Amino acid sequence: MTPTKRSFLARATLSTLSLALLPLAASAQAPAPWPSKALRIVVGYPAGSSPDVQARLLAEPLARALGQPVVVDNKPGASGNIGADITAKADDGHTIGVIGNGPLTSSKFLYAKLPYDPLKDLAPIALIGTAPLVWVAPKSAVTGSVSDYIKQTRASGDTLAYGSVGAGSGGHLGMELVKEQLGIKPLHVPFNGGPPILNAMMGGQVHMTLLPAVTVAPLVQAGKLTAVAVTSAKRSPLAPDLPSMQEIGASGVNIEVWNAFMAPAKMPAAHQARLSSELGKILGSREIRQKLFLQGWKVDDSSPAALAQRIKSDTAIYGDLIAKKGIKLE
Repeated sequence: MTPTKRSFLARATLSTLSLALLPLAASAQAPAPWPSKALRIVVGYPAGSSPDVQARLLAEPLARALGQPVVVDNKPGASGNIGADITAKADDGHTIGVIGNGPLTSSKFLYAKLPYDPLKDLAPIALIGTAPLVWVAPKSAVTGSVSDYIKQTRASGDTLAYGSVGAGSGGHLGMELVKEQLGIKPLHVPFNGGPPILNAMMGGQVHMTLLPAVTVAPLVQAGKLTAVAVTSAKRSPLAPDLPSMQEIGASGVNIEVWNAFMAPAKMPAAHQARLSSELGKILGSREIRQKLFLQGWKVDDSSPAALAQRIKSDTAIYGDLIAKKGIKLE
């Protein structure tokens, strides 16, 4: 065989090999489609709770955006910490969680053996909605202005009591902050849920509480309770007629409850970014914002950066308060 023929055959062989390897090279460079199966939303609260309702509201539009089914998986217990732990430890790349503010901010100070680290094991995806709590008291207790009521409460010392849905809850920690700011001293009585607190208030066993607007609205509208203020620093569109904490002299209080989408910190950044982008679009739609508003929630900046800042800020506030008051849970 002549050198020319050998050279031609070598070039032809190399060309054939190159063509054969092109698909392999392309497949090695192209990322695998994601999600490649159903996405699971872990909700650490029972069916019918606000995180559950929000997860189910957002699951359908998220499924359409991702092109894969989205299923809600309720794992209630330990005030949402069980669901947060499951989310933090998920390694299938297709699990996220809807988590309330407690497991992300105050739980690390309340529980000596929290099995996950909110800041290290979870990544912020999207803030769903926020809502202040409403300070309510029996109608008979608020006979004059809000200022008069606060003066009377201050003068009553520890003869009054307030109810919360449990030690370490938003209502408990929020009222402890209010007490410090206003110089009032009602004693804490924990209950198992909002309705028992309201029943106790109607019976005179407790004299005030902090609860979501949707929980207290029926009794306020019926004239049995008086709404004193919202726990946010500024007035809220969810209860625009109520004064803010700043207006009643508690300028250092800015308490809101909120729920958020979180992912395992180990989830690839590109997947986190896609989820944040799609959920940002969904939460920005007028239809979804209106539905959440009617459920008692306001959509703020839903971005991961805003959520991370809220987690950081609330963690600092609750951490200081819990340490000062010596609050601990088993």
